[in-house]
Amino acid sequence: MNSIVSAFRSDPSGTAPKQHGAVPMLELNDSNKIPMLAYGLGTANSKYASDDVIKATTTAIKAGFFHLDGAEMYGNETELGKAIAASKIPRSSLFVTTKLDNKPEYVGQVDAVFTQSLKRLNLEYVDLYLIHHPAMAGGDPSRLQSLWRELEAIHASGRAKSIGVSNFLAEDLEALLAGDPKVVPAINQIEFHPYYQRQAVITLCREKNIAVSAYAPLSPVIRVPGGPLHTSGLLPGLAKKYGVNEADVLLRWVIDQGIVAITTSSNEVRVNSYISNIPNFKLTPKEVETIAETGAEAFHRCFFQSNFKEGDTR
Repeated sequence: MNSIVSAFRSDPSGTAPKQHGAVPMLELNDSNKIPMLAYGLGTANSKYASDDVIKATTTAIKAGFFHLDGAEMYGNETELGKAIAASKIPRSSLFVTTKLDNKPEYVGQVDAVFTQSLKRLNLEYVDLYLIHHPAMAGGDPSRLQSLWRELEAIHASGRAKSIGVSNFLAEDLEALLAGDPKVVPAINQIEFHPYYQRQAVITLCREKNIAVSAYAPLSPVIRVPGGPLHTSGLLPGLAKKYGVNEADVLLRWVIDQGIVAITTSSNEVRVNSYISNIPNFKLTPKEVETIAETGAEAFHRCFFQSNFKEGDTR
C-alpha cells in the first residue's frame, strides 16, 4: 500500500514531530513556524451567537490554543479579533490565520479586501493568509496566478507573514506553480481524515515542500461514527491504550504525519483535554499505518461535495 505514512519526508513534508510536552511546531518553507494544533472558528461555530463564539474562542486561547484559524467566508473575523483582545495573550505568542473569501469579484481587489479583514481582526498583521478556494478563479490558470500575485504583494508588505492556499487539488497547485511564483505557497489547508486521505495532493505538496493542514480531522467520530475505525474496534482500542479520547487519537494521527490539525469545540473540558493530552502521547508508526489502512476501507467527503462528481475521490 502506497500510503501517506510510507511517504514521509523531512519537515514540513511528513516527518512526525518530536514530543516536548507542548504542542509541536512545524517549520514552513519560508522558515516561519506554525503550531501543529489549531483552534478553528469555521462552520462549527457559525450556528452560535457572536458572544458565544467570542467566549469559546477566548477560552480556547487561555487553555493554550495559540494557533487560531478564522475566515472571512464564515463571518468570524470580528469575533476572533475580540477573543484575542479579551484573552490578554501577547500578539507575538499567537499564530493567526484568516482566508480570502471565495468571491470571483475579489480578483484584482485583494489588497482592499485584506485590509478589511485586518480591520475586523483589529490586528496589524496575520501570520498566515490563505486563498479559501481555487473556484474563485473560475478554472482560469492565468486568473489564479494573478490572484496569487496579489497575495505575494501583501506578503511583501509584511502584513501577512506567510501566504498559502486552501482546498487546492493537485491540478490547482500545478496551475498556480506554472505561473513561476515568487513565493511558493507555505501551506495547503484541506479536508483530511482517515476516510478522506487525499494522497495525490499531499504527495504533490511534499514534493514541492508545501506543508499541509487538515480541517475536519474528527469526522470519523463526529460525522461517520459507524465507520470501520469503530466497527473494527481500532479507534476505541487505541483510545483505551493511551488513556485518551477517540478525538485525541485522530488529532494525533494527523500530527504524527507532519500535518497541522485544526479542530474546534465550545466545550471547555474538551478544549482543555486536547491541550493536555495531544502533546503527551504519540502513536507508533504501525498504529498510524493501521489507522490509514482501516480508514481507506470507507470514503466520506464531508465538505464541498457539490464540487465533485460521483466517484471522484480527489
